[in-house]
Amino acid sequence: MSSSTPDPADPVFRLHVGGKMAVTSTVPLTSREDLSLAYTPGVARVCEAIAADPDLADTYTWVSHTVAVVTDGSAVLGLGNIGPRAALPVMEGKAVLFKQFAGVDAVPVCLDTQDVDEIVAAVRAIAPSFGGINLEDISAPRCFEVERRLDEALDIPVFHDDQHGTAIVVLAALRNAATLLNRKLGDLRVAVSGAGAAGVAVTKMLIAGGVDPARVVVCDSRGIIGRHRELTGTKAELAELTNAEGRQGDVTEALRGADVLVGVSGGQIPEAAVAGMAPGGIVFALANPTPEVHPEVAARHVAVVATGRSDYPNQINNVLAFPGVFRGALDAGATRITDAMKVAAADAIAGVVAESLTPDAIVPSPLDPRVAPAVADAVAEAARRDGVARR
Repeated sequence: MSSSTPDPADPVFRLHVGGKMAVTSTVPLTSREDLSLAYTPGVARVCEAIAADPDLADTYTWVSHTVAVVTDGSAVLGLGNIGPRAALPVMEGKAVLFKQFAGVDAVPVCLDTQDVDEIVAAVRAIAPSFGGINLEDISAPRCFEVERRLDEALDIPVFHDDQHGTAIVVLAALRNAATLLNRKLGDLRVAVSGAGAAGVAVTKMLIAGGVDPARVVVCDSRGIIGRHRELTGTKAELAELTNAEGRQGDVTEALRGADVLVGVSGGQIPEAAVAGMAPGGIVFALANPTPEVHPEVAARHVAVVATGRSDYPNQINNVLAFPGVFRGALDAGATRITDAMKVAAADAIAGVVAESLTPDAIVPSPLDPRVAPAVADAVAEAARRDGVARR
């Protein structure tokens, strides 16, 4: 039987029967008085108050603790473009993680369109029901345009987790790996393999966190990105921002003498390329389920290895970031999520295990209960410093 064929005896399928979430009431509904307060006629007074002052929705509805998890099903996990209906189990999973780790209520919204204009219009239309928008599993390069336009149009946080969640945790892990190895971020030579949503965001986040852009080289499927190539959009931006030495060639050339490899491409990297890195290096091979470099192979050549998998040490998992990021943004009433808020989130994640670093423990466990509160506090404070907080 195929692993994707429903099997009533399979614990995975048993767990998913009926879905992974439900709506529950937060108020009693056991008497006529309860009904009159929660619904008609009492609710009309609350509606009138909000009509007169829309900001009251934060106080008298679920908006202040609820986000929409929005996808078009075009880039789901390692499954690719499987469509909105097949993406729903993942979005439900994302929603229960929000609730479990940060007390944030989340609603899956799977859109039956992959047109940028239609996605933006749909999210703008539903936005009054939510305090934030978590974009999920939307393929590049459309995801950049969707996020940019929604960020400009809405006065609530918009966050594409495949970009920024990954980038935040990578920055946190690299901070701690560098500390463990007695290195400074600004001195590290970094190669990023992959120039999709995660690769672009990781590159920008590492630079925002202190990595020298001149020491960064980014590769896509055609090789090193630089001014020697005719590029448009985000790749053209990367060409202007990185690769100051003007390197050309494939990932092997990008890794020659590099201190750090961040793999977010899904392509395989030969052992010989990793062997060409500088001594005492760092490899984050984050493709799932098959890392760009097998962790045991990478460990032959570098000092610290991380993956996206839960069965190896140092799992770079977005759940370390997104629940706390939204909790902090909602608590502060943030109108957007700034770069400083993302860097603050990375610093908070790194700080949770800063006093107990080992090569096999540079990031907290995704189940560590200290993470989300620490991230939320740091993000809320950064929002206030950046002037995007309403409370």
